[in-house]
Amino acid sequence: MIINEKRAEPLTNAERDELISSPPLVFSEEAGPRVVVLTQGGPNPEILVNTLKRHFSNLVVIEEQPESKQQMLRQKARRFGWGTALGQAATMAVSKFGKPLARRRANEIVRQFHVDTRPDPTIRRIVVDSANGAEFRRLIGELKPAVLFLVSCRMLKPATLEAVGCPVLNFHAGINPQYRGQQGGYWARVMRDERNFGATVHLVDAGVDTGGVIYQVRVTPSRKDTMHTYPLLLTAAGTNIAVRAVGAALSGKLSPQKMTKKPSRQWYHPTVWKWLWIGVSRGIW
Repeated sequence: MIINEKRAEPLTNAERDELISSPPLVFSEEAGPRVVVLTQGGPNPEILVNTLKRHFSNLVVIEEQPESKQQMLRQKARRFGWGTALGQAATMAVSKFGKPLARRRANEIVRQFHVDTRPDPTIRRIVVDSANGAEFRRLIGELKPAVLFLVSCRMLKPATLEAVGCPVLNFHAGINPQYRGQQGGYWARVMRDERNFGATVHLVDAGVDTGGVIYQVRVTPSRKDTMHTYPLLLTAAGTNIAVRAVGAALSGKLSPQKMTKKPSRQWYHPTVWKWLWIGVSRGIW
C-alpha cells in the first residue's frame, strides 16, 4: 500500500522572496528538542527536510560537501578493480541521458505524494566540508541535537558516531537487510522481488545500512519508473516513516525490529554492460 501523506501547498515564488528578505529566525531550545539533518543536498533529501520541518519546528540542516568523482572512482577501483569501477561509473554517465525522459514521471510522483523538492529558505543551514571532520563534531557539540537524521551523505566513521550524543537515524531507499547499499529499488526489481521494493529508516552503526531497522514502507513502482525515479518514489513514499522514526527517537521509544532471518546483502551500481543487458532484455532501467 502506498502511503500518501497530505501536506500544505508549497510556497509560491512571491512568498519565498518575502521570506528570504525577512529577518533571520532565532533558534532556541524553547522551540522543542532539536532535530539535525545531515545531507549532501538535492531534491530527494529536501523532501524529507521539508516534511520533518513541518512536524519538528526546531530543525537545522548541516550540508556536507560531496566527495569528488575521482576520489569515489579510486575507492571503487581499490574494492572491485578498475574494470568494474569504470563500468559502474559509465552506467551513471550514460544513464544521465534518460533524465529528461524521467522528468514527467518525477513530476507525477511529486504531485501524487504532495511533497516539495525545493529548499526552504526559512530553515537554518550550515555547510561543512565533511561529516567526519572536526568542524562537524564541533557543530554537533554546539547544537546538541536530540536526534541526528541522515539522508544522502557519506558514511560516518566510528569516531564521528562516538562524538554524537544522541540517536542517529538514516533514511535508506531500499529494504534492509536484503537491499543494503546502492540502488535498492532497482535491484529488488532485477531480482524479481518487487514485494521488497521499499525504503527503510534504521539506526546507524559502523556498517553499511546494518543498523537496527525502525520502520519500513513498501510501494509498487510504475512501469514508467527507472533508476532515475526509484529513489524519488521511495523518498516520497517514505516521509511518514521518517516522521514516525524521529518522533520515536525524541520520545525515547525507538524499538528496532528483529530481522535475523532475513538475508543480508550489500549492492552497488550495476556496470554499464549489465545495466544495458537488463534494460534491453527485461525492460528494467
